[in-house]
Amino acid sequence: MQTLNLDLAERSYPIVVGAGALARADLIAAALAQPRAVIVSNETVAPLHLAKLKAPLTAAGIDTLEVILPDGEEYKDWPTLNRIFDALLANRCERSTTLIALGGGVIGDITGFAAACYQRGVPFIQAPTTLLSQVDSSVGGKTAINHPLGKNMIGAFHQPQLVLADTDTLATLPLREFRSGLAEVIKYGLIRDPAFLAWLEANTDALLAREPQALAEAIVRSCRNKAEVVAADERESGERALLNLGHTFGHAIETGCGYGVWLHGEAIAVGMLMAAELSQRLGWIDAAAVERIEALFVRCGLPVYGPALGVERYLELMAHDKKVQDGKLRLVLLRSAGEAVLSSAAPAADIAAAIAARCRAE
Repeated sequence: MQTLNLDLAERSYPIVVGAGALARADLIAAALAQPRAVIVSNETVAPLHLAKLKAPLTAAGIDTLEVILPDGEEYKDWPTLNRIFDALLANRCERSTTLIALGGGVIGDITGFAAACYQRGVPFIQAPTTLLSQVDSSVGGKTAINHPLGKNMIGAFHQPQLVLADTDTLATLPLREFRSGLAEVIKYGLIRDPAFLAWLEANTDALLAREPQALAEAIVRSCRNKAEVVAADERESGERALLNLGHTFGHAIETGCGYGVWLHGEAIAVGMLMAAELSQRLGWIDAAAVERIEALFVRCGLPVYGPALGVERYLELMAHDKKVQDGKLRLVLLRSAGEAVLSSAAPAADIAAAIAARCRAE
């Protein structure tokens, strides 16, 4: 088991990665303001992993309440969020009651947003059970729900007290979701860590076989990269925006197709290739770099072409992106396979051509 720290002064917290992390009631108890916690999970994850988390807490004298939500990106919305508030209010939960998010990115985001809002802010703990949530969404304090016009457009920055990434949970993860998580792992190599990108290329087979040592290395290196970025720019005023490589394009796919049709990592993989295509058109990277990125996604079983929504529809959806500033679309692009930049200088014709290059025929 390895522990990293996200350094945010008085709001710093540990990120614990390893087999059996969910059973570490001692770490959870140390993060609680009172011996009471509300575990928020979903109908898929709870039967698999709730007992691993709850039993040690009960043995440690910690009272727990469970809120079990429906599973799926389409439930990351106001009505589902209200189910959490209903349970908190009905059980007279206090400002010192900690919420624990047990699940993937949807559960982590919606639980964190509930914690940010309930009584103007209560503590919460992330217990991510998917690869994507372990390497990305559980770290950094971004919480949100979706809106029909845009993904993650309603939310808050609210840092957890602790992140417990139990690698044992990945054994039950469906292959499609596992591959989806690999997209976010690859992202860290592309935006700021070329040595990690080379390591991923050399260890793709081990990762796909879910070899414990390779998985732990990938998760720790991903979390370390994200922790460094968030510590330097918590509120995304600069460097943190680079973590969104491919997300402006990818969120358009998720929103345009209907939440849950494309998994997040699948959409982001295509989005990163659209960003790479645009970077090539700007003369920043060459065709060989685009081919290298595509080859890694193909090896990981990720899509490399997006749905035929039409270029105009992509651009319409992208206009709702959070990085739009003064009416201008800012995109995360690549100076190299290992260095990302934020730019609003891309000509509209090049953006459209990059989208078209990575869309299926209409």
